[in-house]
Amino acid sequence: MTTATPTIAAGTQQTDGPRTVAGRVRKRLNSRTATLVSIVIALVWTVPTFGLFISSFRPEDQIKTTGWWTFFTNPQFTLENYQEVLFGRSSSSGQLASYFINSLAITIPSVLFPLAFAALAAYALAWINFRGRDWLYIAIFALQIVPLQMALVPLLKFFSTGVTVASVQVLPAWDLVDEQKFAQVWFAHTCFALPFAVFLLHNFISQLPGDLMEAARVDGASHPKIFRTIVLPLITPALAAFGIFQFLWVWNDLLVALIFAGGGNETAPLTVRLAEMAGTRGNEWQRLTAGAFVSIVVPLVVFLSLQRYFVRGLLAGSVKG
Repeated sequence: MTTATPTIAAGTQQTDGPRTVAGRVRKRLNSRTATLVSIVIALVWTVPTFGLFISSFRPEDQIKTTGWWTFFTNPQFTLENYQEVLFGRSSSSGQLASYFINSLAITIPSVLFPLAFAALAAYALAWINFRGRDWLYIAIFALQIVPLQMALVPLLKFFSTGVTVASVQVLPAWDLVDEQKFAQVWFAHTCFALPFAVFLLHNFISQLPGDLMEAARVDGASHPKIFRTIVLPLITPALAAFGIFQFLWVWNDLLVALIFAGGGNETAPLTVRLAEMAGTRGNEWQRLTAGAFVSIVVPLVVFLSLQRYFVRGLLAGSVKG
């Protein structure tokens, strides 16, 4: 009994230590100073966006001659910028309304394909034992290091010439035209998104209780049934979190869409049109201010509608119990 007392005391001290440190950190984060710093950071991020929003409603001559803050001393309001951007008849003025469909046609499949493939791959890597599983997971994780720009040329060559091994053509060239080029963009975005998606979803799926999987197997459930009825409902927050990230990435993408979809009216997304609206000298600011807010409407709706799942996805696994 005498020798056990110091051990218990030492264990208690070690347990209380992290709790004390965590309590002090939590107390500091809830202090007035931390709140004030958070408000300052929020203002620093919000003020430029607020200025851009005000500029989108100002006349062209006002935007190009005075700063947005002069709106409060000399308020001039117009909807001409939005009308020109959405329904302008000239080839350089806008017509963004017709490019929304292209952006949606690119973004929605580019989000759904990685989600489906990554969820299946993550489940297999987490709960199916096969030879080389760990090495395969490490290889998928390492693919995140490869810069997107380094893969553009090989991928473009794959689309244009196919795959040839020892003078034997294994896969033919795609030879897609017009709206068919959407498939190239879907393929490219899916390839670029899969490594991170598999890594993220694997972390969630591997943390699911093993007893739950064993109980399902005892009841005769196969892997497809376990994945469909047990895993998918439990990883919904993770799917939503990655879906939001992927949607914002693809919706705001210019490089991949410009290379693989081209700049034609049939396949060009919203970002390509916004780049063209800047003018040859980049001086059409009134178009860019209005076009910027037109382009964020859909991502904003997606984020707000999935916000609760997004927060759950970020917090999942951070606490136990």
